[in-house]
Amino acid sequence: MKLNRRGFIGAGAAVAASLSAPMVMGAGKPRVVVIGGGAGGATAARYIAKGSKGAIDVTLVEPSRTYYTCFFSNLYIAGFRELSSIAHSYGTLASKYGVNVVHDWAVGIDRDAKTVSLAGGAKLSYDRLVLSPGIDFVDGAVPGWDVTSQNKMPHAYKAGSQSELLKAQIEAMPQGGTFAMVAPPNPYRCPPGPYERVSMVAHVLKEKNPTAKIIIADPKPKFSKMALFQEGWGNHYDGMIDWVGSDFGGDNVEVNPDEMTVSIDGEVTKVDVCNVIPAMKAGKICEMAGITEGNWAPVSGHTMQSRIDENIHVLGDATNQGDMPKSGFSANSQAKVAAMAIRGALTGSKVFPAKFSNTCWSLIDTEDGVKVGATYEATDEKIAKVDGFISKTGEGAELRKATYEESVGWYAGITSDMFG
Repeated sequence: MKLNRRGFIGAGAAVAASLSAPMVMGAGKPRVVVIGGGAGGATAARYIAKGSKGAIDVTLVEPSRTYYTCFFSNLYIAGFRELSSIAHSYGTLASKYGVNVVHDWAVGIDRDAKTVSLAGGAKLSYDRLVLSPGIDFVDGAVPGWDVTSQNKMPHAYKAGSQSELLKAQIEAMPQGGTFAMVAPPNPYRCPPGPYERVSMVAHVLKEKNPTAKIIIADPKPKFSKMALFQEGWGNHYDGMIDWVGSDFGGDNVEVNPDEMTVSIDGEVTKVDVCNVIPAMKAGKICEMAGITEGNWAPVSGHTMQSRIDENIHVLGDATNQGDMPKSGFSANSQAKVAAMAIRGALTGSKVFPAKFSNTCWSLIDTEDGVKVGATYEATDEKIAKVDGFISKTGEGAELRKATYEESVGWYAGITSDMFG
């Protein structure tokens, strides 16, 4: 079945129906290549391999031998977790599920030939390709900053060494110093993430540097869980945090990494640490594959297939799919839908209607957890929100503690689901 993009957008039901019939692959097993080993890619590789019981050859391409989850990395910065607790390897995917794990960079995709080129020189053939590369940053999004400045002004929005660097910089701040964050515009990875990070930075400073100040320059007039965070900041860190939204010039920011200054609407402030979180876009491999429109890759919610190439499925942060936020939970949920669709297309296994869910937990201070979440369904136009929930202001300490403990259990569960 060959569809152009316009036809494919409205063809969700037809595509879903076609997945019940296996493709004729000729000799050998059908091949799936997955690029990106995070919450979307690792989950997809595991579910395709496990669900097909060896009938599909699955290759996972991921340059890092150790994967650090961006979710829960803020808790590492605050000292609630060790770095090793957010570090994961791919050994079980290979040994238990038979996934061929290749630690290399994907540097090119030939959609006509259905091949992926790797930096090491190898070329992988696929019948279906899964792209889950996460995010890259928009060039020039914050005047004065680019990725060559990330050691002086870390983003720490790809976890690991950047998380270690930011944590060390915060702990080395002089007494009474200033921490600045440049928050990103919508849409971006983990909507509550920057504000949980501010909370975790404040937690460290309250203990080690109580006269320090935090400034947030935000291009948005509001943000995820705003009332909950602002209530928490007032309860735990009164007077420490100054949020400057777009109504007050937060959308007019420049930085100077060499001078360690931040200019907000023309007012220049000398800072000791600056966490710059730039505007984001789909991981570069999506653009190289020619499946992006603007900064993101449009997909059908029924199958997570690209609306530009039906042989490619895109997951997680890189997608433009509708109502779901860009989060690890979302990527994991989307991966299961894609895995089911791919198994159906390649082996004839049963495909059920796509359902999705997401919850984002945030820690404000010790055992003060809040959450927001929703359930979703696929329509021909998008992934559409069905219903949702959010923590309430004024909740008691026991409920907030239970919410935090729920998040810890979720982390253990999702990482097991990803890596086996």
